[in-house]
Amino acid sequence: MSGIYIHIPFCKQACHYCDFHFSTNLKYKAQIIDALCDELRFRESEYKNTSVQTIYFGGGTPSVLDIHEVEKILEVVDDHYQVNERAEITLEANPDDLTLEKIMELSKTRINRLSIGVQSFFEEDLKLMNRAHSAEEAQACIEEAVKYFPNISIDMIYGIPGMSNDRWRENLYKAISLKIPHISSYALTVEENTALKSFIEKGIVPQVEDEVAQEHFNILLDVMQLHSFENYEFSNFGKQGFFSENNTAYWTGKSYIGIGPSAHSFDGKRRGWNISNNVKYMKAIQAGKLPMEIEELTLVDQYNEYIMTGLRTIYGVSLEKIERDYGVNFKDYLLKQAQEYLKDHLLYLDGDTLLVTRKGKFLSDGIASELFMLNLS
Repeated sequence: MSGIYIHIPFCKQACHYCDFHFSTNLKYKAQIIDALCDELRFRESEYKNTSVQTIYFGGGTPSVLDIHEVEKILEVVDDHYQVNERAEITLEANPDDLTLEKIMELSKTRINRLSIGVQSFFEEDLKLMNRAHSAEEAQACIEEAVKYFPNISIDMIYGIPGMSNDRWRENLYKAISLKIPHISSYALTVEENTALKSFIEKGIVPQVEDEVAQEHFNILLDVMQLHSFENYEFSNFGKQGFFSENNTAYWTGKSYIGIGPSAHSFDGKRRGWNISNNVKYMKAIQAGKLPMEIEELTLVDQYNEYIMTGLRTIYGVSLEKIERDYGVNFKDYLLKQAQEYLKDHLLYLDGDTLLVTRKGKFLSDGIASELFMLNLS
């Protein structure tokens, strides 16, 4: 199974918490789209005789593209790759872009899944984050979108300064009332070189507190379970039949190629990433060069990646796979390192699969790092 991720590096405005690569200047939009199409052509040999199961337009804000631009990119994909006729094709969108006209136009393309960046249904949260849409726009666009797209996900953020437990619950129940089959939910994090970090340092915005985020996460687990959403990956909750194939492929180590500035690629043994600069990316592609750095993953790197991704999912970490792919020394090391967490009921074994307990979920990345191997001495 293979996927194509297409990074659209444009946004209308900068959210205060975001450290993804994007530009609010749309001056080079047409040239960047041409470069994306050329990169797709350059890299078709990487997926020779391989079926593409997922295509994901991420960003940035892919919904700033007009329909003709979306179709242009998809035509290049179809011309140069073997796309499964049932492929999941997702477009990330912001509520302020999703007018009824835009939703209807998108429904006539091969996009079959929308991922809508709602973040909150409350104005005070949206203003703190500097989102471009209003709470009213968020609800209105979803009410229209569900008429045309049965497969919709929304993003929600918890742990926002000033967000009470009750307000977080209201957010979740609003999402559930709108009949959305998939919710991706993330704790607000303070990244370097963001407006949010600056505001916190200046005392304009209160500190983001881990204890609040953990309380919100536990509420999230309770509400999602009550309404038949499965937490198939730490931040992702889906009804049966609506797990994101793109997310699942990523967290289970499937290969994908990343197209566009800052996009990452992975083939199981190598990881690559394109330059995070629109103009330099565009000029390199125009010169027939791929502006990508590549890291060869050692066996230890591959093991560590599998531990990190596996523990975040309902699929867990297979001891059989560890022994088969990395060797018995890795399996023995993993079991030794895991003992403390098994005793504390943060991890458990189901047959030969190592999984995180509910108690351990919020700590899963930290637990994974303690299971990493630094060397094989």
